[in-house]
Amino acid sequence: MAVEQTPAQAGAQSRIHNIGYRSYDGQRLGRAYARRSLYSQSLRGAYGLGRSAKSKVLPMLLFAVMCVPAAIMVAVSVATKAKELPVEYTSYAIIMQAVIGLYVASQAPQAVSRDLRFKTVPLYFSRPIETADYVRAKFAALASALFLITAVPLVVLYGGALLAKLDFIDQTKGFLQGLVSVAMLSLLFAGIGLVISAATPRRGFGIAAVIAVLTISYGAVSTLQAIADAQTMGDGQGSSSVAPWIGLFSPITLIDGVQTAFLGATSAYPGGVGPSTGEGVVFLLAVLGLVAGCYGLLMRRYRKVGL
Repeated sequence: MAVEQTPAQAGAQSRIHNIGYRSYDGQRLGRAYARRSLYSQSLRGAYGLGRSAKSKVLPMLLFAVMCVPAAIMVAVSVATKAKELPVEYTSYAIIMQAVIGLYVASQAPQAVSRDLRFKTVPLYFSRPIETADYVRAKFAALASALFLITAVPLVVLYGGALLAKLDFIDQTKGFLQGLVSVAMLSLLFAGIGLVISAATPRRGFGIAAVIAVLTISYGAVSTLQAIADAQTMGDGQGSSSVAPWIGLFSPITLIDGVQTAFLGATSAYPGGVGPSTGEGVVFLLAVLGLVAGCYGLLMRRYRKVGL
């Protein structure tokens, strides 16, 4: 049977242990360190590193799908002693754009949706990190992850070209042009993917929205370009002057237009006729404007979330 204690007896058994208060006297690493840490963790997360085994399957599978065709092309070129590679360096990402779009759709929501869903964004901003630091780290991480998945196949092609003893100067020039192209593509796709994903805390909605925007825009633009080109050819007027301008309305055709105008790439537009150098200036400004616009939209979004 329990015995009740009087207040005096309970007080006699109470103890206050003065363990003192010690302030943190270590090194304070500040915003730059927090920004680098957020960038590195986000980049690792884009490939499932530091996460569960299930989270690694899709990004690693897509990475392999991007690299395997390049390896096969290299093997064929070396075995047949071909005089050139089957595809141009600037064309590889255009051909594989469906895989790239799927990667963006799977990893952009992963980068931002969980923070929104679990309402952890204000916790980031309670530390010496600001909205711009968070946005820049996430943007840079996804763009870097995209650059890796698009640039590594080009490295495989370039290594194979050297093994096949193709012209070193021509291959190096094409390889560098390809790197510039995929760098622009990475920035543009990362911005679009993050803006769409940051609009909803639900990852599934983000995935569906990114796929819809990238796929539907490319399909619609390609169809309209083909119709315009066929109509012009039917009238006996040669290649259409309208088809290149339609390419302004899809991310992948935007990149195609820029590399056709400035990097000497072969256009994937119907008829193989892309924008001229003068028209390419508009395409380049559109790419830069979209990247800057995506960054601005992310800043506005996270200023509201962080309040």
